[in-house]
Amino acid sequence: MGKFNPVIKVIPKVRDATKHSMTRLSEKTIAKTEEAGNFLTDVADVFLFITLIIKETFTRKFEFKEFLRQCYQIGYKTLPLITITGTIMGLVLTIQSRPALLKFGAVTLLPGMVAVSLIREMGPVITALICAGKIGSGMGAELGSMKVTEQIEAMEVSSTNPIRFLVVTRVLAATLMIPLLVLYADALGILGCWGGANIKGDVSFTLFCAQAFRHLDFIDFMPAFIKTFVFGAVIGLVGTYKGYNAGRGTESVGIAANSAVVLASLLVIIADMIAVQITDMLVL
Repeated sequence: MGKFNPVIKVIPKVRDATKHSMTRLSEKTIAKTEEAGNFLTDVADVFLFITLIIKETFTRKFEFKEFLRQCYQIGYKTLPLITITGTIMGLVLTIQSRPALLKFGAVTLLPGMVAVSLIREMGPVITALICAGKIGSGMGAELGSMKVTEQIEAMEVSSTNPIRFLVVTRVLAATLMIPLLVLYADALGILGCWGGANIKGDVSFTLFCAQAFRHLDFIDFMPAFIKTFVFGAVIGLVGTYKGYNAGRGTESVGIAANSAVVLASLLVIIADMIAVQITDMLVL
């Protein structure tokens, strides 16, 4: 029996290693299950949040003054940034495209090409991303700080509905103002294109507008304008959701603002991709 002793000694070690590996597998399974459960919980919270917003939007006690204040904050306070962005966007597109068109003797197509690019894609998407950075982070930080300082709980105690006063007004203001900001950016982009065309050429404003709008159709403008309402709603929903559901610590304010910008920008790009596919199917 002595020669079998080493084998007998190894058997408990193998048994312990097997138990240890099974324990690690069970821990990984539990962790993955918890992650899946947290994800489903977050999805359910988002749908409940959207349901509350829709419910409070159509109530009689609508906070109209706060809605106008948010329109001023979102729209008017963002005009300087959109002015610079829209002008530079049209100017850069013109400067970058002119040499390539000049090789083929198609410089007269430059205004139409830039106008179509701006109105269909560049204007709405870049303006929405700029607004996601400024407006989304502002909403997340503002509501997050109110959550940390317990101002939202104080509103509930004083019989003020925080969803109606804080969230609905911001979401509707973003949904309304971002399309107007996109139109403003498109107009400035076309003006910037005219300025860029006159850097190395001489084109009158009347001739430039005739060449630019000759290539624009209804299908170029309307779908692009409609999807800007979706961009505004997405930015407003993400910013208010992240801020309203921020944690208790002071660092949660920065986390809410940062995650609002990242998620809003990602959802804007995804919404744009879906809108482009829908428009393509309608055209065909």
